[in-house]
Amino acid sequence: MKTIDILTWSRKKHFELYQGFDYPHFNLTAPIDITHIQPVIKEMELSVTVTFTYLFARIANELPEFRWRIRGNSVIEHEIVNPSTSILAPGDLFSFCTIPFDYNFAAFSSTAAKKIDDVREHPTLEDEPGQDDLLFMSSIPWISFTQLTHPVHMNPVDSVPRISWGKYFEEAGRIKMPLSVQVHHALMDGLHVGRYFIRVQEYLDHPERIFA
Repeated sequence: MKTIDILTWSRKKHFELYQGFDYPHFNLTAPIDITHIQPVIKEMELSVTVTFTYLFARIANELPEFRWRIRGNSVIEHEIVNPSTSILAPGDLFSFCTIPFDYNFAAFSSTAAKKIDDVREHPTLEDEPGQDDLLFMSSIPWISFTQLTHPVHMNPVDSVPRISWGKYFEEAGRIKMPLSVQVHHALMDGLHVGRYFIRVQEYLDHPERIFA
């Protein structure tokens, strides 16, 4: 982890501007094309949730803006951020499940399976106090949504990105899925979220890069 020098930071004015907003988060939602990866997931008998959690966390870790976090009037950069995903629990409720990120898909998948099984037996809505090396993730497989907004704490400020995906749908012979990315505007702009979507699609078009 390192602290960014605000005084020399290129985003200094943007950071100061959006820090003063009552609601400084913005969300971009768009369909992604999963035509190439869906049959691979089926053939390899992979967990859909774990596969997409890994992919979306991997791209976030590859882009520094998604590893920046606001702490008071400072900004820090984590070396690694870990997905904290919602898991369906008994009673039509959900539980939080934080999975340590690993670039090796097999290692991540093995750890994720154990974490998810444990959380389903012992549901929790608690995170470590003050922990912000996270990516809040959720799957909403019942709806092909076109927009999504998440609740956030603003005192103290919450700058953890929210990444969600929805129900598959077919369009012009392609299989698509909605992807929602919500971030703090003081840390990034539409350009950076656009880069995230572009890189996600690059991996989806070449799934062998994910499992290599």
